[in-house]
Amino acid sequence: MTRDLNQPVEVLGAPTMRELDGLAMSSRNVYLSADQRKRAPLLHRSMQACAQRIRAGEPMAQVMDDGRDIIRNGGFELDYLELRDAVDLGLADAVSGRELRMLVAARIGATRLIDNIAV
Repeated sequence: MTRDLNQPVEVLGAPTMRELDGLAMSSRNVYLSADQRKRAPLLHRSMQACAQRIRAGEPMAQVMDDGRDIIRNGGFELDYLELRDAVDLGLADAVSGRELRMLVAARIGATRLIDNIAV
């Protein structure tokens, strides 16, 4: 995007810092109740499971639908769980051979959690 808009900005990627249970570290985590905090790592676990299934060759659409169901059934209000091209965030295409990124945003209580992983 910065390149497309001719912005004099260099974007540097960095690994997501995680709690021991996999939850992405965020200042938002302090707003979680004790019960919500226990359930919050489900986001990362479900993303990992979906990524593993996709790498194993399962149909992306079915895997992502299953992941959405797991997150919703875990007590989250899901904003999105999407699989995207890692370079331009366009729609994912399994046959392109390009790197993919899984993105999630979901609310648990009043707290909106976000995360992403490589696929």
